[in-house]
Amino acid sequence: MTSFHEIRFPLDISTQARGGPERVTEIVVTSSGREQRNARRAHARRRYEAGYGVKSANALSQVMGFFEERRGRLYGFRWRDRSDYKSCAPTQDASPLDQVIGTGDGAMRSFQLIKTYGQDFAPYQRAILKPVVGSVRVAVAGVEWDKSTFDIDSTNGLLTFRVGHVPPQGAVVAAGFLFDVPVRFDTDYLEIDYAAFGTGGIPKIPLIEILL
Repeated sequence: MTSFHEIRFPLDISTQARGGPERVTEIVVTSSGREQRNARRAHARRRYEAGYGVKSANALSQVMGFFEERRGRLYGFRWRDRSDYKSCAPTQDASPLDQVIGTGDGAMRSFQLIKTYGQDFAPYQRAILKPVVGSVRVAVAGVEWDKSTFDIDSTNGLLTFRVGHVPPQGAVVAAGFLFDVPVRFDTDYLEIDYAAFGTGGIPKIPLIEILL
């Protein structure tokens, strides 16, 4: 993706942000009162409000500089969602057994990093496109493989095993990792009320996930 900068929004500001996944569901109520529900999008799209983390003039200046360098909505960037940035629970450490990402066939070398949500009724698989460099751990058939046996493209989340290290037929391939969300500013106008900011007002800094 050409209009994306591989840089993360300041962590000390994003830790106090608000937001989460948004889905679009179409609901039609029949004359009998029954509902017909359809998902208009296969994937959730996350929205965030970063203004809650701006508590000082220095933080405000930092965000304004970040906004200008991204040219408003033009360039995407990385965002750390503090509620969901690991292959495991937020309070745990990532393990190479966290997420099953495929099964070897003796020839396939590349696997997309994914995270699965739910397990009993309708599990949802989310492609992880922005893994954190150096955080990815991989296991094949339940055994962790050394990082020298594979490469990770941190721009699209593609795991590729090196020649001579192809997962054998039937071997489950799993991974653990940290990741960011690809987002952009959802405005070209960063409105700052300086009078309100001086008395504790929160500037509006909306962000929206980029579905690559």
